[in-house]
Amino acid sequence: MAVAVGQAPRPRERYVQGTFDSLGEPLHDVTFVVLDLETTGGSAGTDSITEIGAVKVRGGEVLGEFQTLVNPGTGIPPFIVVLTGITEAMVAPAPKIEEVLPAFLEFIRGAVLVAHNAPFDLGFLKAACERHSVDWPAHRKVDTAVLARRVLTRDEVPNCKLATLSRLFRTSTEPCHRALADAQATVDVLHGLIERVGNLGVQTLEELDSFTHQVSEAQRRKRHLAEGLPSAPGVYIFRDAADRPLYVGTSKDVRTRVRQYFVSSENRTRMAEMIAAAERVDAVVCAHSLEAEVRELRLIAAHKPPYNRRSKYPERTVWLKLTVEAYPRLSVVRAVRDDSAVYLGPFGSRRSAEAAINAVHEAIPLRQCTTTLSTRTVSPACALAELGRCGAPCQHAETPEEYGRHVATFTRAVDGDPSAMVEPLLARIDVLALAQRYEEAGLARDRLAALLKVVLRMQRLRAVTNVAELVAAHPDGDGGWEISVVRRGRLAAAGVAPRGAAPMPYVETLVGTAETVLPGLGPTPCASAEETERVLAWLERPATRMVQIAGSWASPAGGAGRWRDVLERIEAGRAAADPFADRRGLRPLHQPPRATA
Repeated sequence: MAVAVGQAPRPRERYVQGTFDSLGEPLHDVTFVVLDLETTGGSAGTDSITEIGAVKVRGGEVLGEFQTLVNPGTGIPPFIVVLTGITEAMVAPAPKIEEVLPAFLEFIRGAVLVAHNAPFDLGFLKAACERHSVDWPAHRKVDTAVLARRVLTRDEVPNCKLATLSRLFRTSTEPCHRALADAQATVDVLHGLIERVGNLGVQTLEELDSFTHQVSEAQRRKRHLAEGLPSAPGVYIFRDAADRPLYVGTSKDVRTRVRQYFVSSENRTRMAEMIAAAERVDAVVCAHSLEAEVRELRLIAAHKPPYNRRSKYPERTVWLKLTVEAYPRLSVVRAVRDDSAVYLGPFGSRRSAEAAINAVHEAIPLRQCTTTLSTRTVSPACALAELGRCGAPCQHAETPEEYGRHVATFTRAVDGDPSAMVEPLLARIDVLALAQRYEEAGLARDRLAALLKVVLRMQRLRAVTNVAELVAAHPDGDGGWEISVVRRGRLAAAGVAPRGAAPMPYVETLVGTAETVLPGLGPTPCASAEETERVLAWLERPATRMVQIAGSWASPAGGAGRWRDVLERIEAGRAAADPFADRRGLRPLHQPPRATA
């Protein structure tokens, strides 16, 4: 072959067969931006961002960091200040979110976004972009909370909270509810999890994505269990070979919902375990969604299926009782009795009841000793009397009439307006926060929430359980009506008036054949609190119409409902503090095959 003078020979072309690894983007070449936000609450629609922190990494090397406080344009609730340490004075000189977004979007451009509980952080960022007419670019994402659930076992960690994973992987930065510090801790958690999945054959970004959405072989083998189920609203029951209920669920379309247990959209580890043991699925067709929800609750209460989380520990339901004696005190009891005492509840656990008791004692000087006091004999005073937190009725420093004022305050709070207890607690939280005693302020906030929540709950329940009979109808979306007969808070009958038919004959038939419900004691005399709350939620849906009612359905005009906004802000702040709390099993479904050449 002739070669021109002064010209190098052309190199021979080489053909190299690629490996399977080359079909995806290797994880060591991926640019990740690990981010974290601090906010004024837990709702992306109503709350705002107060701080953004992000770390850009590739191949284990930090390429850059982004951190800024953000002026939310609104006040920061005290419980958020307690949680994050971010005050209104700190964010006052900070830029607003519309000024921060351009620089932040440039920082994350082209990267894979990583967050612990990604829907929370990305939801706030997307909402901020939408409010300010900024396009949110499409990004691939990795959720370290989801990844941890797939990789780690219950023997290693009890949950997948960031603080727990930080201790497991011994991160260089400890998470402290500040954006950059939490993002830096999440970087180390991400690297620890990538090292774990690397041992399972996950080497590329595509493999990492599919790893978190895989379906076990046990799930695929059980797909036939969905065959023959009705496409109608109702309840479904997974049963094992011994016919024992494993799990009870509800859906508007039973067949479609059960089929989802055998596809990648169902990635809860406990459900994978349940499906492996299941041999049959039964269905109970219901008239509409409320009947299905109520039947689900009753079946769970009756059978206590092991894979229904809410069926665990039902015996923990307790009440607070104000005893009937010369100097009444608060006591935790298991049931309401016909003894003329004042009861508050129900509480889901003794722990929440004790939190409410502590809130009451902080607001009202009711005695905390457990002995029965006599109006004729004197007993030794305790330290609370010396601290001024008790009027020392044991030494007759208070007469029964004077002590009765405290009792009347508690009774008014239970039956009507709890302001006399709520306002002192709010004032105490503010004092503690200003003194930077954040842990004590957080504890006082939690106690207030426990008290306010149960008072509001009981007043709502009592309002509907006092009604002997109530008939309501809701449009079924197809021209007909969903009809419910409720007696003393219990669903007594359910049916549907089809499109084009006169509804009143159906109402009369349902009323005539409805379950007989007799009066009982307490605010939930004839049904569980959960059932009555489901009924209330259905009655309060838009477009629900009252057909007939025996008696009146009303709550106190100045009752606990006036404090609903305070309770919602507290709950939103607690959700923002721990939005990714995970109580599910942590065992991986199976190991994916290692990619080989």
